Amino acid sequence: MLSPTTHGLESSSSVESPQLCRQFTLSEIQVATKNFDESLVIGRGGFGKVYKGNVTYGTTLMTAAIKRLDSTSNQGALEFWAEVKMLSNLRHCHLVSLIGYCNDGQEMILVYEYMPHGTLEDHLHKRVTSLTWMRRLQICIGAARGLDYLHTGTSIKHGVIHRDVKPSNILLDDSWAAKISDFGLSKIGPINQPCTYVNTVVKGTFGYLDPDYFSMGRLTRKSDVFAFGVILFEVLCGRKAIDKSLDEEQWGLVTWVQDSIEEGRLKQIVDSNIRGRIISPKCLKEFAQLAERCLHSHPKHRPTMAQVVMGLEYILALQEKANGALKPAGRTIFGKKIPVFVFTSSGENSDGSISLKSLRYHLDTIQGENHIFRRFDFDTIQVATENFSEANRVFQLRFNSMYKGRLQNGQDIAIAESFSNRFIENHMREASILVKCEHENLVKMLGYCIEGTKVFFIYEFATNASLHHLLHDPTCIQLDWNKLYRILLGVARGLVYLHKHAPIPIIHGNVRPGNILLDESFDPKLSDLRFATAINESDCVHVNAVSGTL
Repeated sequence: MLSPTTHGLESSSSVESPQLCRQFTLSEIQVATKNFDESLVIGRGGFGKVYKGNVTYGTTLMTAAIKRLDSTSNQGALEFWAEVKMLSNLRHCHLVSLIGYCNDGQEMILVYEYMPHGTLEDHLHKRVTSLTWMRRLQICIGAARGLDYLHTGTSIKHGVIHRDVKPSNILLDDSWAAKISDFGLSKIGPINQPCTYVNTVVKGTFGYLDPDYFSMGRLTRKSDVFAFGVILFEVLCGRKAIDKSLDEEQWGLVTWVQDSIEEGRLKQIVDSNIRGRIISPKCLKEFAQLAERCLHSHPKHRPTMAQVVMGLEYILALQEKANGALKPAGRTIFGKKIPVFVFTSSGENSDGSISLKSLRYHLDTIQGENHIFRRFDFDTIQVATENFSEANRVFQLRFNSMYKGRLQNGQDIAIAESFSNRFIENHMREASILVKCEHENLVKMLGYCIEGTKVFFIYEFATNASLHHLLHDPTCIQLDWNKLYRILLGVARGLVYLHKHAPIPIIHGNVRPGNILLDESFDPKLSDLRFATAINESDCVHVNAVSGTL
């Protein structure tokens, strides 16, 4: 049996052996794929066929994509173990998750989370679904975030260069979120400088290869940026990177697009499926300019992927404004312009306290478009917190306590217990906002529990506590500048989302290091929206009392 320690990545000393994925037996894979039944094949690539099947992961039966190495493939053990090692150490919402692998005799099989909407290539070139311009922008942003994480935000000290960025390696989940996949050709980067290169044999896909890398063998993060620039033009034009069905002078997408732009025909090269719809002229111009910067002949003049993300988010904001996506003044979350949750008189007891029956009713009616606000039973959170043990208490205040816990499915949670009407109302306000807002840099509120006279609110748990603790507690890990920069960038993105892209613009009202939580990858999550305020299209709103932190 081949070993990951003998067939790993070059420079693999920076990568630990697999821990977060399980090893499947060949018989388990055969059962999942009905002995590799052709009717279950959902894709084919350079590695081999991909099957859809059901596998057991922990106590859960889940649908998976099962990729089997073809004996005729020019890939082999090196690429197999590179993928296993890489994805076992990387976790990000815009990277495909590796569930496990099988290495039995000549069989090398990779098991991934299943992506119901297939690949970006399917929708651009096989016309599985006609993607709207807005969805194309959102997919590009997700893929760019995934690449940015690979380049600068991984737990691998020197970052990762993907080396095969193309639409068939951008998968789409059930919410159309983009996930970067296929790390068989990936390389550990050099010391953390964007234009420092690795000398390596040229590998990748024609049409996406960085000319500097192809001619000189110098692989950098900017090689991925070049490939992403090609994808941006594919998304805009709906044409393949290389299309030999066309006249020879039009085979290459990049040359054709650059010539067309130089001739003033930018509008004419837009994909016919979206050409007749509203695309802001400014948005179109900015998008084309960003793609061209990615394709600059000199790598040092190309943007970083972090800059690409910011550019795309700006372009999306331009398009949303053109669409009138920001709804007019008067939209509210609670039926009032300033979101203060007020119970009706029938929802209060005679002593002025909140009726638990009324509270349960209002909590049950809080729902987001893609987010179910779950009612937890008390036994579940009691087991999760080991009966609210002192060891699991995060903090205790006069009217509020916080516990950490773990659900039976392995998910870590934080549980806030509120003892006063004011705190309950504040959490209600936060729930009504968070259930309707969804962003990777906002903390998630999962649900609530009412037991007797006790009210609990359940959130996702941040493994690395808050930025305040990491900055000011001498016993905490010291953050290097790259991590600090990524944290600041993530917080800024979260605030841009609240201000510009949330269902209604929101002022957070209490931005401070203690409310910036950090997950296992040190990605920031803005928390504590108890004092958040909804605003209209003007820049200010009058409030009756000042809240926040001096």
